[in-house]
Amino acid sequence: MDRIKYAIFTDKSSRLVEKNQYTSNVESGSTKTEIKHWVELFFGVKVIAMNSHRLPRKGRRMGPIMGHTMHYRRIIITLQPGYSIPPLRKKRT
Repeated sequence: MDRIKYAIFTDKSSRLVEKNQYTSNVESGSTKTEIKHWVELFFGVKVIAMNSHRLPRKGRRMGPIMGHTMHYRRIIITLQPGYSIPPLRKKRT
């Protein structure tokens, strides 16, 4: 369960919760089948579908050196009706 980093709380993700869809960021090396297995095992729910996409990297400058932010994948998990996931921890900024 360490590969699921944190839940996403945006306007779009709050609208998707009404449709029984949950959004979170995971490590980029994780596959859809691994994530589906972890979610079903850890939360005891049934996953219907999963959508994922890679987020664009953002540049960060530290003096003369140009770096990039961490690279994550964002997943949207659709659950069967009647199942729900409790809120995951929020990212601290």
